[in-house]
Amino acid sequence: MGPYILVIDQGTTSSRAIVFDTNQAIVGLGKMDFTQHYPAPGWVEHIPEEIWATCLWACKTALRKAGITAKDVAAIGITNQRETTVVWDRATGKAIYNAIVWQDRRTADACAKLREAGKEEMLARRTGLLLDPYFSGPKAQWILDNVEGARERALKGDLAFGTVDSFLIHRLTGGRVHATDATNASRTALFNIETNQWDPDLLDLFEIPANILPTVRDSADDYGSTDPDVLGAAIPIHGVIGDQQASLIGQACFLPGMMKSTYGTSCFALLNTGTDLVRSKNRMLSTIAYRLDGRSTYALEGVIFTVGGAVQWLRDDLGVLEQSSQGDAMAIASDPDQPIYLVPAFNGLGAPWWDNDARGAIYGLTRGTRRAELVRAALEAVGYQTRDLIDAMREDWSGAKDIVLRVDGGMVASNWTMQFIADVVEVGVDRPIDPEITARGAAWLAGWKAGVWPDAAGFAGRRESDRQFWPVMPAETRQSKLLGWREAVQRTLSRQPT
Repeated sequence: MGPYILVIDQGTTSSRAIVFDTNQAIVGLGKMDFTQHYPAPGWVEHIPEEIWATCLWACKTALRKAGITAKDVAAIGITNQRETTVVWDRATGKAIYNAIVWQDRRTADACAKLREAGKEEMLARRTGLLLDPYFSGPKAQWILDNVEGARERALKGDLAFGTVDSFLIHRLTGGRVHATDATNASRTALFNIETNQWDPDLLDLFEIPANILPTVRDSADDYGSTDPDVLGAAIPIHGVIGDQQASLIGQACFLPGMMKSTYGTSCFALLNTGTDLVRSKNRMLSTIAYRLDGRSTYALEGVIFTVGGAVQWLRDDLGVLEQSSQGDAMAIASDPDQPIYLVPAFNGLGAPWWDNDARGAIYGLTRGTRRAELVRAALEAVGYQTRDLIDAMREDWSGAKDIVLRVDGGMVASNWTMQFIADVVEVGVDRPIDPEITARGAAWLAGWKAGVWPDAAGFAGRRESDRQFWPVMPAETRQSKLLGWREAVQRTLSRQPT
């Protein structure tokens, strides 16, 4: 086997594959988009066969562009969209229903009934999560209840459940391996993150038969080898991890107190809490950051539903700007004496509010408000929401005091936004040179397990910053802005926080 690492980065809108050489440089890349399906309001689905076909095409394309074959690859790493749920036939590998995507809200009423029945405290204690349709357990229950004969087949052991990583592993290995890693398991609402086992009481709560569950392994582990017919040779699968945790590793946030935040359409922020399983008092999520050598490292996670999505709305739906790249110039040209607040609750507010019924609002409009002020408000909302997350994390955990925020995702190209985050959150913001942070995290797991990449310290030593942003905003300006933001959020909430 050669020294190359092949990573499958299976995302929400596209499947990508990247080949890294022995120097950790990218030498081949393949990418293919796939179709989003919206069969009913609030429903989002993917076709599993299309996910598989696009991943296979991306892998073959990346190998071809790298000028290598499967025989030159030392190991495969997989990182995937989390929570998206697939149930398939063990014998054929065919899904019995479309993949229900993490964004899907069809189980909201079922989750609300369980919440009203007082089940959320038990679930949160064991999983670190909330009773929300975002997670996989309710989705799997819906499939078993709504596909004819599914529950009977599940009880007989004919079906398999998993997140996208499990589905890909099953396909890659020719059906020999049904497994997932601890990070993906921790997002199902079925896995006890303290005992590191599937929880029988939670399986009963969602009526999930234990025999359809995958085996849970470390994030760097032996997941079998690909069937030679898939890519042309048997390649060990040595790294599996959810995409946001992969980004944490890609940013080399291996030490407690280190934090990454990914800014795309939405935002996912993870704070490494080490061996401390922090029970949040502020409705943040507790999750497994990664599990190595049988030992779990934990994280606090905050989700912001809309960051870059607000800029996309101004661009695509209102025509306020033609390209997202114009945002910095428009923010600079805006009138600082017009305090406009855009609360982008288009699909509700995420952490720490978790108010699915809130809806977006703009405050402070005057006859003198122009396009530039609206764009500035959308960019500022990224900083304000990040401040809300970090304030909650600091209140939850004493180790969150001296944070340097490592950032990635499409929005980090905006220097104005990154500087505003540094100013309003009062942290350093560190932007890396490498744009492929998520794939690199999965590559490290596979490469380290295969013995061709360095240990965590050696990997961290190779991370390079593109630019660092430090707070320069006067304290009185910051406080005035934050007071306005908090008033705007209070007006937007569908209910007063308890």
